[in-house]
Amino acid sequence: MLEKFKIHIAQNFPFFDGKKMLLATSGGLDSMVLLHLFQQLYFDIAIAHCNFQLRGIESFGDQNFVQNYALVNTIPIFVTQFDTKAFAADYKISTQVAARELRYNWFYELLETEKYDFILTAHHADDNLETFLINLSRGTGLEGFTGIPQQNDKVIRPILSFSRQEIENYAKENGIQWREDSSNASDKYLRNKIRHHLIPILKELNPNFISSFQKTQNYLQEAQVMVEDATIMIYQQVAKEQGDGTIHFDLKKLQQLPNFKSYLYQWLKEYGFSAWDDIYDLAEGQSGKQVFSAEFRLLKDRNFLILSPVNFVTNEKEFLLDKEQHEVNIPLKLSFCKVSDISAVSNSAIFVDEDKLQFPLLLRRWREGDYFQPFGMEGKSKKVSKFFKDEKLSLLEKENVWILCSNDQIVWIVGMRQDDRFRIENTTKNILKIQLG
Repeated sequence: MLEKFKIHIAQNFPFFDGKKMLLATSGGLDSMVLLHLFQQLYFDIAIAHCNFQLRGIESFGDQNFVQNYALVNTIPIFVTQFDTKAFAADYKISTQVAARELRYNWFYELLETEKYDFILTAHHADDNLETFLINLSRGTGLEGFTGIPQQNDKVIRPILSFSRQEIENYAKENGIQWREDSSNASDKYLRNKIRHHLIPILKELNPNFISSFQKTQNYLQEAQVMVEDATIMIYQQVAKEQGDGTIHFDLKKLQQLPNFKSYLYQWLKEYGFSAWDDIYDLAEGQSGKQVFSAEFRLLKDRNFLILSPVNFVTNEKEFLLDKEQHEVNIPLKLSFCKVSDISAVSNSAIFVDEDKLQFPLLLRRWREGDYFQPFGMEGKSKKVSKFFKDEKLSLLEKENVWILCSNDQIVWIVGMRQDDRFRIENTTKNILKIQLG
């Protein structure tokens, strides 16, 4: 295995030369073999050991074992201890997830503080197979079948292509000692059930099952690359990223595609969505329907699906503006100044008769039932909702409209239309300019 490993490193990790590497070492078979292999290659290495304190005295036995090995072999070592159960309880996550978060956060901290280049872990081919079967049992997309990546940022798995049997044979041939984790014998965890009961049957049916599986996974990885390329190309045709941070998906173009649901899945999975049936139904649903993830929402608005952050819509609040105020910055940036004459009226600036205003002014969200008299339509009232419809505002745009009011009368649909009742007349003595932005 050593010669095979040397070739593997030379071909796949030539950038290791001259780098400093942290080896995640639990004291178990896999990590001790990884450590021994790297000792034979004379790289600049150090050991990183986490004591999760999950198995009582056994956990401290692992820690002492690894520390003694480092001492005898003069290898630098970093050790930390975690109260994993308390962390899991505090954040309401499983113990396994807690352990993973704790150790990788610590690993990256070591990279930064101790100036190491990579973290090496001892995941192997059987781990990859177990992960594949776990994902299969739970249901997954194509990416769930492509396996544990050989490299993920600064984390590298140099023995991912080697089987557990190869690793065990190497350990026995070289007299490598290791610690047995008693929890690995328990069928409490799904991974252990698969390891103890399912995989032995697969290997019995095909003694070369691991090798065959690796070939299949390589094909799946190639297929995933093709999917990602196609996803990018179609995204450029269907999606338009707006200046306000939203993304608009053209439903007419999208629904002309075969398997358009697959494209939606590829585009939206990174945003934390999981209610895929609801999302697919949204494409055929009525305007106004929406689906939420923890931080994003997808809104159906006529011929578009609009993706936006959940916090894109500000909570409805009311803001009182005193006569003495010359500028406000929340929720909008508005400025107020007296002028002697008027320049061109625009969507971003209006001129009103200050004496017609009743202070304090009120800045609020628009409401159903709001009426105003559009500038230039003297004496004629119009529902704000009808005005929005005529302006072809999307539902998302409507949600972000602010109204400036004097008493219970609308002065300005901010950034859109002034109310005629506050216009400048020949008798106006005090002209107030209200500027947006």
